Amino acid sequence: MAAAAGNGRFFTIGLVASWYSSNIGVLLLNKYLLSNYGFKYPIFLTMCHMTACSLLSYVAIAWMKMVPMQTVRSRVQFLKIAALSLVFCVSVVFGNISLRFLPVSFNQAIGATTPFFTAVFAYLITMKREAWLTYVTLVPVVTGVVIASGGEPSFHLFGFIMCIAATAARALKSVLQGILLSSEGEKLNSMNLLLYMAPIAVVFLLPATLIMEKNVVGITIALARDDFRIVWYLLFNSALAYFVNLTNFLVTKHTSALTLQVLGNAKGAVAVVVSILIFKNPVSVTGMLGYSLTVCGVILYSEAKKRSK
Repeated sequence: MAAAAGNGRFFTIGLVASWYSSNIGVLLLNKYLLSNYGFKYPIFLTMCHMTACSLLSYVAIAWMKMVPMQTVRSRVQFLKIAALSLVFCVSVVFGNISLRFLPVSFNQAIGATTPFFTAVFAYLITMKREAWLTYVTLVPVVTGVVIASGGEPSFHLFGFIMCIAATAARALKSVLQGILLSSEGEKLNSMNLLLYMAPIAVVFLLPATLIMEKNVVGITIALARDDFRIVWYLLFNSALAYFVNLTNFLVTKHTSALTLQVLGNAKGAVAVVVSILIFKNPVSVTGMLGYSLTVCGVILYSEAKKRSK
């Protein structure tokens, strides 16, 4: 019995380590490709991610039977999934664009304000009010980012706007998902939702890539002739983007929602430290204080939400 519990604990630790590694890995590799390597095509990169998610989701569900396949039951449900897919595309593309201009550490600081945008959208769309204490905890979340922005040596206005937009879109998707797929007949687990969202995302991203990133395929082929590593980078990065979703699903399945929140908060801090060590981007004391305040605010927000339930 003790051995089984020990094995279960090791399995959970392994899952969390995989989730952290894939999450931080895809973030750092995106940053390296878009900023350091000079592959300035964030829409095409996102399309590669979504293509990999489409193929690997199908393999995991249809062939490996990791979860039972859930079917789309109506045209209305399909349109709801398409709407979610569009918002999801916007969040990922804008996030990737922001990585061209901002260091990962600052990107993560802004990303930590997701609870603020979630609370705003939940109120605007569903008129759902939280307890007053929950709203109070959002003050340090936003204040921390304002302080971090003022003390960020690599601040870039366009990158900052893109990152804010990506964070807002991510929050909007979670609120819309709760509304659009709330009925029992329409609920999909995250792996099945990705199976249907990813191909729709590719359909949205393909014309956007062709219009906004002209001749990107030709440029990528030319790059591959000079340095074939770009192909391996793109393939590995795309597979890792799927692995982020897979490990997120498995960690959610094997731990509680609260554990996931705590681990998510810590993950941002780990990503900041790792990115500073790898990319050696300058960080000010003011910036780190601001980010720390934001993380503390997010932890307090999680605690306030738990108590209000």
